[in-house]
Amino acid sequence: MSDTATGDERVKEMSGFRKALIRPELGGIVGTVAVFTFFLLFAADSGMFNAQGIMNWSTVSAQFMIIAVGACMLMIAGEFDLSVGSMIGFAGMSIAIFSVTLGWPVWMAILTTFALCISIGALNGYIVIKTGLPSFIVTLAALFILRGFTIFFPQTIERRTIIGGIDDAAEGDWLAPIFGGEIGQPIFVWLADLGLIDVFERGNRAGEPVIDGIPMLIVWAIALVIFGHIVLTRTRFGNWIFAAGGDAQAARYVGVPVNRVKILMFMFTAFCATVFATCQVMEFGSAGADRGVLKEFEAIIAVVIGGALLTGGYGSVVGAALGALIFGVVQQGLFFAGVESSLFRVFLGVILLFAVILNTYIRRIITGER
Repeated sequence: MSDTATGDERVKEMSGFRKALIRPELGGIVGTVAVFTFFLLFAADSGMFNAQGIMNWSTVSAQFMIIAVGACMLMIAGEFDLSVGSMIGFAGMSIAIFSVTLGWPVWMAILTTFALCISIGALNGYIVIKTGLPSFIVTLAALFILRGFTIFFPQTIERRTIIGGIDDAAEGDWLAPIFGGEIGQPIFVWLADLGLIDVFERGNRAGEPVIDGIPMLIVWAIALVIFGHIVLTRTRFGNWIFAAGGDAQAARYVGVPVNRVKILMFMFTAFCATVFATCQVMEFGSAGADRGVLKEFEAIIAVVIGGALLTGGYGSVVGAALGALIFGVVQQGLFFAGVESSLFRVFLGVILLFAVILNTYIRRIITGER
C-alpha cells in the first residue's frame, strides 16, 4: 500500500533510492535473486533445474506460501498467530478421524474441519480483542491446546498417532481432488512428446512423462497469493487491514471496524492452515500428530523476509510469497548441492536476524525515527 504510506504525515520527504528501499517486496526480490544465483552456480548440474527438480522445490515453496499468505495479512493487521503449525496437525487429524474412523464421506469431513478450524481462529481473535491480551500469548496457548488434542484424540480413539487410509476413503469423492488432484496432465504429455521433459524408461509407466501434472497444492498457493494481493491493494477492506495494524485507535476514529478486521484475519489464517493440512493429507493419504511442527515460525519468517514489519501496518503478500519461494528453493537446493540438510535451520536463524534488522531500519525511514 505504497500510496497510503507515502501520503502519511509521519513520512518525511525522501530520495528516490529511499523510496525504492521501503518497497515491501525489495528484500524478497533481492533474496530470491541471490538464492537462485547461488544454486545456479553450485547445483545446476545436479538436476535441480530440470522438470522434476523444479517441481520439487515449487511444491515445497507452495507449502510455505499457503500459510505465509494468512500470516502476512494477519501481521499487517498488527497481530500474530503462533497456533498455525498446531492447526495444521489438528486439521489433518480431524479429517482422518471424521472420514476413516467415523466413516463420514470425505467431503463432509473436509467441510466440517474447515468450519471447526475457522471457528477456532475466530475464537482466538475474539479472545485477543475482548481481553486485550497480546495475540502472541493467546495463540501460544492455542498452540499447546491444539497440539495436545491432536495427540490425545487419535491415541484415545485409535491407540495410535498416525491414521492412514484417507486415500482409500477419498476414492470417488467429489471434493478431494480439489485439494489432492493435479491439473494440466495433457500439457506434460505434449512436452514429453516434444522431448522437453523426461519420460519413464522402465516399468509399468514406461514412456509416460515423469511429471503427471501440477499439484493442487501449487494451484492453491498461487490462488491465495493473487487473492491476498488483490484484497490488500485493490479493496477498501485492504485499506482497513493496513489501518488496523498501523494505528488501531486512529483507525477507529475514522470508522474502521478494527475488531472485525482483526477477527476476520485470524479466521483467514486458520483457513490457510486448513488448506495446507487438507492438501497434505490428500497427498500422503494419512494424518500424523506431528504434522505442522514449527510451521508457524517458518510462515512468520517468510513474511518478515518479504518485508512485513513486526509492528504491523506494512507488508506485501507478494513479498511473503517470495520469502516462501526462498525457503523452498534453499531447502531443496541444499539437498541437490550435497549440503547437510540440518543447515537449513541455520539458514532460517540467519535470515530471520538479517530480515528483522533490515525491517527495523525501514521502519525508521518510514516514521522518521533515528
